[in-house]
Amino acid sequence: MTNFLSICTLSAVLVAGCSSGSTETGTTTDTGANSGSKETKQEIIYASSKDILDMNPHLYSGSMPAQGMVYESLVENTADGIKPLLAESWDISEDGKVYTFHLREGVTFHDGLPFNAEAVKKNMDAVQNNKEKHSWIKLSTKIVSVNVKDEYTVELVLSDTYYPALVELSMTRPYVFISPNDFKNGETKDGVNGYSGTGPYKLVEHKVDQYATFEANESYWGGAPKVKRIISKVLPQGETTFLALQKGEVNMVFTDDRGADSLDVEAMNTLVESGDYQLVRSEPMNTKMIVANSSRAGNPVQETAVREAIWYAIDRETISEQIFEGTEAPANTLFSSNVNYANVDLKERGYDVEQAVKLLEEAGWSLENGSAVRTKGGKPLAMNLYYDVNSSSQKVQAEFIQHSLKEIGMELELTGEESTSIANRRSTGDYDLLFNQTWGLAYDPQSTISAFTSPSSYLHTTSGIAKADELYKKIEDVMVSTDEETRKSLYADILTIVHDEAVFIPLTNGSVTMVAPKQLQGISFKQTQFELPFERMHFE
Repeated sequence: MTNFLSICTLSAVLVAGCSSGSTETGTTTDTGANSGSKETKQEIIYASSKDILDMNPHLYSGSMPAQGMVYESLVENTADGIKPLLAESWDISEDGKVYTFHLREGVTFHDGLPFNAEAVKKNMDAVQNNKEKHSWIKLSTKIVSVNVKDEYTVELVLSDTYYPALVELSMTRPYVFISPNDFKNGETKDGVNGYSGTGPYKLVEHKVDQYATFEANESYWGGAPKVKRIISKVLPQGETTFLALQKGEVNMVFTDDRGADSLDVEAMNTLVESGDYQLVRSEPMNTKMIVANSSRAGNPVQETAVREAIWYAIDRETISEQIFEGTEAPANTLFSSNVNYANVDLKERGYDVEQAVKLLEEAGWSLENGSAVRTKGGKPLAMNLYYDVNSSSQKVQAEFIQHSLKEIGMELELTGEESTSIANRRSTGDYDLLFNQTWGLAYDPQSTISAFTSPSSYLHTTSGIAKADELYKKIEDVMVSTDEETRKSLYADILTIVHDEAVFIPLTNGSVTMVAPKQLQGISFKQTQFELPFERMHFE
């Protein structure tokens, strides 16, 4: 297996052959974004495999790390729970249906417009006026009204008690705030005229598919950031990004919401060994997985036995150790044990090729006349697996899984596509298998589980299972439950149903990984997974 994997990663020969011309860490060289600049310890230039795209925070195509620098929410999700952000405090009515937020005074948008209750109402109304787009967020279906009580007090009225309300208000999007001056005809659903948020950085320049420049908001209510400029530079993954780091053309790379693994582990380690860079990794944030379409009529993936066989046939230890070099741990359940409500006793499915074959044989999938592919009723055991063409690790995993499933008589066709195309397939149901991941610590289990019922997310994944109606009723009940023990019981039932049906096939537990200048201090991570608190960083 080692030989198979070695051809799929950036080879040591390639890495060794790259020139070593790093410049002083923290010093800017000619990036094309600010040619000729030599500002020391004031600038971070990070590599991204994709452009920041549309920075409208009420839609979903934009880069989350970029949006996280510019826009803010009422509250922040931290390792210690929900904390104040643009709201200094809040009150919740006894029935759990009315939230009253007391806003931070003296905050302004980047264009100078005051942040106040009217701005909150206009933004939240704009989101709700496009709520079909946000159906994956249950909160969008619960908001009845947003009411201005006074200049710095706003009231949020819900139709039902909804315990994750504050968690969903803390997310990177859509319940964040852009200056009403940027609205188009009083709305944001058809685009915006600018990108003025309240955050620590403001977008000052953007050349599509080249770079985007963010400058420190010197009037930021939390204090002016010490790093004065952040540049997102678009670079191809792999060797190009590696060379750019060595030459000092960029000085940071991290796991983001779309560019993912711009460098493989071997290249990261080489940079760290040079002495100029440090590697910083968050705690487990999500579960990387294969999503199976249970509603795919007439396709083998519709059968539970086939999905289970795929689960048993995948050697997660090898994926962890040889593809990720131990940086991602094998995952055996949809959520890792550090996720709330996820410590549930579930059926164990380890790497077991014999069990995979047994399941297929019992389900009527047999090998005949020396064929390498099993058949049943004249149909071959063949499926398509979609992966993100911009993720080198997904491609390697896909090839490894293809090789593994061939050993049990299953044919897997691999198709690499842009992440937006894969997201569209997920929402339309035009897939057999595809790569995906859970939402992450700040959102789970509620957000991933809510998405089980969403047409834009996992409805096609879950709707074909035998207990689909029971599953959806339990999801509805858990979101409005006010009793902790009832909630635990409902989550246990939900996780058991989808685990037994093997519609979410876990691979590894992923973290946010960052390669940054050794002199950069104050590095930390947010629960929201894809945002980085650049405003807390500084160079020594």
